[in-house]
Amino acid sequence: MSGGFAFDDGKEAGALRTIGEVAAAGGIRQHVLRYWEQQFPMLRPLKRSGGRRYYRPEDVALVATIDRLINREGYTLKGARQAIENGSAAAPTAAGAPASSAESPGADIRPQLRAIRARLAAALAA
Repeated sequence: MSGGFAFDDGKEAGALRTIGEVAAAGGIRQHVLRYWEQQFPMLRPLKRSGGRRYYRPEDVALVATIDRLINREGYTLKGARQAIENGSAAAPTAAGAPASSAESPGADIRPQLRAIRARLAAALAA
């Protein structure tokens, strides 16, 4: 396991991975990984001849963190980038929840958003 992604390809944990291998292991489409490279300046896999990308273990770990923040914890791209840049994107707790409410922006407004959604649904039903 490297950076939260499970690789079943027989390579050592520290081996370089292609974009296809990282995409398959993380369940992320390749074009999304390329887009994330544009949005997260700290994500810079090695590029060889022909533009072929090779992800180092630290790149794979960063992709796993970005995926967790955006797809599981509900961060925006900007919020995820800021959390990574200021170091507040800590690994989740054993239960899979954020270690603190500071890691989950908007956690304190979720009840308000649910109330707004309920009012909108009621207004549409009327």
